[in-house]
Amino acid sequence: QQLKPAFMKEVDSHFTEFVNSLVAKSALLDSSSSTSLFPASCSEKELHKAKTSRAPPEHGKIFTARRSLLDELFEVSHIRTIYHMFIALLIVFILSTLLVDFIDEGRLVLGFDLLVFVFGKFPVVFCTWLCMFSATVIVPYNLFVWWAQGYCSSSHRVIRSLFYGMLFTLFQTAGLGFGPTYIAVSYALPPASRFIVILEQVRLVMKAHSFIRENVPRVLSSVKDKSSTVPVPTISQYLYFLFAPTLIYRDNYPRNPTIRWGYVATKFAQVLGSLFYAYYIFVRLCIPQFRNSSQEPFNLRGLVLCIFNSILPGVLILFLVFFAFLHCWLNAFAEMLRFADRMFYKDWWNSTSYANYYRTWNVVVHDWLYYYAYRDFLWFFGKKFKAAAMLSVFTVSAAVHEYVLSICFGYCYPVLFCLFMCFGMVFNFILNDRRKGPVWNVIMWTSLFLGQGVIICLYSQEWYARQYCPMENPTFLDYLKPRSWSCHVKM
Repeated sequence: QQLKPAFMKEVDSHFTEFVNSLVAKSALLDSSSSTSLFPASCSEKELHKAKTSRAPPEHGKIFTARRSLLDELFEVSHIRTIYHMFIALLIVFILSTLLVDFIDEGRLVLGFDLLVFVFGKFPVVFCTWLCMFSATVIVPYNLFVWWAQGYCSSSHRVIRSLFYGMLFTLFQTAGLGFGPTYIAVSYALPPASRFIVILEQVRLVMKAHSFIRENVPRVLSSVKDKSSTVPVPTISQYLYFLFAPTLIYRDNYPRNPTIRWGYVATKFAQVLGSLFYAYYIFVRLCIPQFRNSSQEPFNLRGLVLCIFNSILPGVLILFLVFFAFLHCWLNAFAEMLRFADRMFYKDWWNSTSYANYYRTWNVVVHDWLYYYAYRDFLWFFGKKFKAAAMLSVFTVSAAVHEYVLSICFGYCYPVLFCLFMCFGMVFNFILNDRRKGPVWNVIMWTSLFLGQGVIICLYSQEWYARQYCPMENPTFLDYLKPRSWSCHVKM
């Protein structure tokens, strides 16, 4: 009893010393990681903000080393079993196709005519991509360098900025905008080949905008501070950004020490497997249905049956697009480039609101829209117009999605645009972040299923209607009027 107070005092002093040492080391590590992301002139308050999940607006997005969510989930055997179930379903699709072809034809038909058709004219696609990429490497970078090098000593800075800004806008609209679209239409590229060209077109436009948008303020700040050096990125930094799986430019990104080539091969194999998966979905679930239904009169009963019959293939296509592109394709390129920030998506499947779903489904595109569309809109018009800023972002996103589908399918049928602007906006305000609980997740999934059924049904009906009811000399309005509404009259 006499030794007890002395013993407890000694233990308390050692424990206090250990905790203080641990806190000091943690603070040292935090400050070193923060100073690597920000300039030395940042205040302690700014460095503290850098540790939060959302970056402060003056700094933009902060990149940190982190794995993709599915890579972490697949380490759990229960989640990996769901992946195995999808593989088993693919095997069933393959066996079903082979057996049906054997019964109908009396032999095994192993042709992939649909894949050969949709990816046709690949040399034209490759040449178009090479021209687009080369132009994006040369024009935006050199325009920025010429503007930045002469801006400090120029006596007409506003005129100089307007001149180079007009040149850059002309390149974005005519060079990257009109050129690839004209080639895709004039060469009559098939759908998948058009998707490659148009999606690369949109990606490069967004990349070039991000490069200019992030570097111009740096030059203006250096001139304002009367710095002796102009902050111009090197061409290697710009080239890395063009290949990196992000749409937000930074001079440097967190990098992994090594490349796991086995991981890269696995991801590309999964992309190829997803491609064949989509092929068998269309062959077994879509083509037999729409080939016959497109020849029937357009009525409400047929439309409702078509939508509900299209829900299963629509949801499977949704999962495949997410898994093949947002997980496998982006992770494969990130691994080859040692790009360490793999948060290309979040747990969108747990969303109880459409607002959260839009933020987590495609983080790469969401970041670009948030920093360069939403925040810039508020900076220009004021923070009181948040609803208008959200509406403008929805409009831009819906218009770009509809543009991609219109060019790739060869007709304008604004189903996706209407779903975005009507139901998407309504659900975004009704199913907002205040909605919590499992029932809201069920409602979100139900509406998502129905939306996928509507998209697959209406676009497929229109595609076959234009195959069955072609026009010899179509006018511009003929590309805008839905052919599926009146095709049965001409048959």
